[in-house]
Amino acid sequence: MESILNELSPNALRDPLSSELANTIPYDLFVETVEQAPIAISITDKKANILYANQAFVKVTGYQIADVLGQKESILSYKATPRAIYYDLWHTISNKRVWQGTLCNKHKLGHRYLADLTIAPMLNEHGEITHYIGMHRDITQAYEAEKKVVNHKLLIESVINASPMAMVVIDDQDQVILDNHMYKALISDLDKAEPARFFLSLLRQELGDSWHDIQNNQQGFNNYEFKIDGKNTKRTRWFSCAGNWFLENAVNADAFFENASKLYLILTISDITKQRRHMQELHLQTLKTLMSEDERVRGLRETLLGAMHQIQMPMNQVKAAEQILKHKNDSQYDSLLLNLQRIQQSGEDAISMMQKCIPEILQSAIIPINLNQILRDVLLLTDARLAETGVEIEWQPLFSLPTLLGSENRLRLLFKQIIDNAIDALSTSEQKDPRIKISTHTDTDLIYVYIEDNGPGIALDKRTKIFEPFYTTRPQGGNQAGMGLVIAKEIVNQHHGIIDIDPNFELGCSFIISFPLHKQNARRLA
Repeated sequence: MESILNELSPNALRDPLSSELANTIPYDLFVETVEQAPIAISITDKKANILYANQAFVKVTGYQIADVLGQKESILSYKATPRAIYYDLWHTISNKRVWQGTLCNKHKLGHRYLADLTIAPMLNEHGEITHYIGMHRDITQAYEAEKKVVNHKLLIESVINASPMAMVVIDDQDQVILDNHMYKALISDLDKAEPARFFLSLLRQELGDSWHDIQNNQQGFNNYEFKIDGKNTKRTRWFSCAGNWFLENAVNADAFFENASKLYLILTISDITKQRRHMQELHLQTLKTLMSEDERVRGLRETLLGAMHQIQMPMNQVKAAEQILKHKNDSQYDSLLLNLQRIQQSGEDAISMMQKCIPEILQSAIIPINLNQILRDVLLLTDARLAETGVEIEWQPLFSLPTLLGSENRLRLLFKQIIDNAIDALSTSEQKDPRIKISTHTDTDLIYVYIEDNGPGIALDKRTKIFEPFYTTRPQGGNQAGMGLVIAKEIVNQHHGIIDIDPNFELGCSFIISFPLHKQNARRLA
């Protein structure tokens, strides 16, 4: 070692600062410093023959010093290292520059290790290369650990990208840190620059004050569904959101001694449109089945009652004529009186027969009902007609509407009759922007439902007649008998409510239906 350092010392001491240090630090200390350095150090001649190696070199390579002295540095080389790297190494150091890189070396015992290597040329006072000094350390374990982290990250990304649902990682500033292919598809599908922020706003609105509680406690959430109305030709879609928060340790220098962490949210967004449409179709079919029988019975019942009413009017006139003839007590009218009595009897027989044909309305148990849900069901039932006629619905429900005791099916029938009438009125009008606005409200005593349309409206002199049997505001020859509002009024009365037309509404027609909030209805409605 001393001979090598003596040979190098003139070059090492050329720098005035080095000379000054050499005069203040004992020579033996230089020797021991190189000998005990925790990094493998070797010194070679210009032909890469090893002239010196320290103890760390023995520990890293497995070779004893006596085994390597006079040997080429290539004794450590392994064929896995590309030849281009060796070419770059020699090209660099031959041009008096320091080379740094990684080689795949072979341990004396045969196994391979990765060497983080630095080779520097040693120059004499003439600037000529005399020796090379190499320093390297085994970074195999660090490389393997880093590679495992990278592979683990790639595996996670592959799993996330293979997921059939959109997944995204969001930091505490609502910035997207990681996403998958399904999430990227949402950006174009929903016309949202950042769908994650859009759904976060919906979630925060839905959860309200509890959002911060579950975030701080890292509780997570599941199955929050949102309906996204499509624009233009795009159909309505439904999404289900779930999320979990997690803490990740900071990796900057400031966090080395103090454990700092940052909160992240994993948000999953599942497109459940297909399932919801299937459920909606089943629900719609169920509603149609429930209502069809009730509508058939009520239609037949009201038709027969209306017919009986129409027959009764001339029968009353016949009865009056019969009474007049009886008072005259003139035999010349006996034949006419007999015919009138026969007509009277035939009419009574017809009314009696129709009376027997009137179907009974099945009794219906009353339950707590949210009118918002009833109105949603009705809109679902009329969705096809709305699309066909181009009528737009403006839906403004009161979020926290109290429940009402009543019959679900009858209330659906009530609102369907009113909305159907509004669609009929709009379809025959010349309104360029046909619209129906439905809203719900409440006060201390009543629950209100407002159904407004911007159609032709109902004249003042006809508003008291629209609830009469067979009355219609349609022109003669219309295809509707005019029993819809009669049925609607009957159902409102059964629920102890009031149905009226807003006299101050001038832009079409506005029905106001109100129900008592705390009315004690009978357990069953006739």
